[in-house]
Amino acid sequence: MKLRIGFVLGFSLGYYLGAKAGRERYQQLNRLIGKVKRSEAIDTATDKAKAVIDLGVERAKDFVESHTGSGTGNGTANGANLTPQDLGGAPTPY
Repeated sequence: MKLRIGFVLGFSLGYYLGAKAGRERYQQLNRLIGKVKRSEAIDTATDKAKAVIDLGVERAKDFVESHTGSGTGNGTANGANLTPQDLGGAPTPY
């Protein structure tokens, strides 16, 4: 309940202050946001974030393949050769 009241109060205050600032301030903020989006720092940060995500996806694929035997020719791709320890104590899938 407290979270809902805080959210409504914060939204109301933001709406009030935004309406009070007016159209001129809105346009000024939009120009500032546009400059930030076009900055070299944002491009660099975006590229680094994409690289980290791609690395994480590759590691996840490698992990899944190593634990399912996929690609090694000695297991099945449905996870039949997993042990309960591999699943972290989760029930064995059907």
